Amino acid sequence: MPRQIFINLPVSDVAKATAFYTAIGAGKNPQFSDETSSCMVFSDTIFVMLMTHAKWAHFTSKPIVDSRRESEVMLALSADDRESVDRMTDTAGANGGKADVNAKQDLGFMYGRSFEDPDGHIWEVMFVDMSQVPANPS
Repeated sequence: MPRQIFINLPVSDVAKATAFYTAIGAGKNPQFSDETSSCMVFSDTIFVMLMTHAKWAHFTSKPIVDSRRESEVMLALSADDRESVDRMTDTAGANGGKADVNAKQDLGFMYGRSFEDPDGHIWEVMFVDMSQVPANPS
């Protein structure tokens, strides 16, 4: 069985965050969702759990950062091609997120763009053409 990743994110409005993640291509798993959280599924191995601040507090006593002002983490998703990178980033910007919060990356063999979700969490969408990767990409 391949490893899976479960990303947990505090959000200010679960319904708004759920709509945003649905728009950029995730499906909602109702089995692990309720009024305090939504389990969003990108693939068989990638899950994002959106939680209210109150529910988040059950898992950690650390304060929630204001991810619009402070950097907490940058998450990256792979894409099948450049067009998929552009489509997801543009869709994020058109559905309550902010597109291109970091500079676009275009190294020929690797192409990426970034966006913020409605709560300020930063995501990168990357396409890497493995057939074009240089032997020493530094």
